[in-house]
Amino acid sequence: MGDKQPISVLVVIHTADGQALLIERADKPGYWQSVTGSREGEETLAQTACRELAEETGLQVEPAMLDDWGICNRYEIYAHWRHRYPAGVTHNDEHVFGLCLPAPRPVRLAPGEHLAWQWLPWDQAADKAFSPSNAEALRLLPKRLALSA
Repeated sequence: MGDKQPISVLVVIHTADGQALLIERADKPGYWQSVTGSREGEETLAQTACRELAEETGLQVEPAMLDDWGICNRYEIYAHWRHRYPAGVTHNDEHVFGLCLPAPRPVRLAPGEHLAWQWLPWDQAADKAFSPSNAEALRLLPKRLALSA
């Protein structure tokens, strides 16, 4: 069994006009998602989000650039990924953040972790995301953008 913490972040990278970045998993081709990752050590959730952004996309950001959406999704860990966690761990708490960029931009994917990236309008991204919690976060994007306008 693994030692991965069952505490993670989901970071929706988007633009002010509602485009969202999705990345395709290397271990599950066809599975598209926003940036995700588990907390390491005693990191704050914002530190985890910044580290995962850098690792998965090459985007270097400071915690103050993130928008904590105040959402925590608790879900059952897919059986094919449970070996990454300590014995008996079946659920994960996922904390949602947003990162608004001025415009879509190329990203640098982590070799071996992701295969491809694409920018899509939020509704198309939501339809393409394999994770229900990721799709739901993307569907919240228009409301989030209206709040910040």
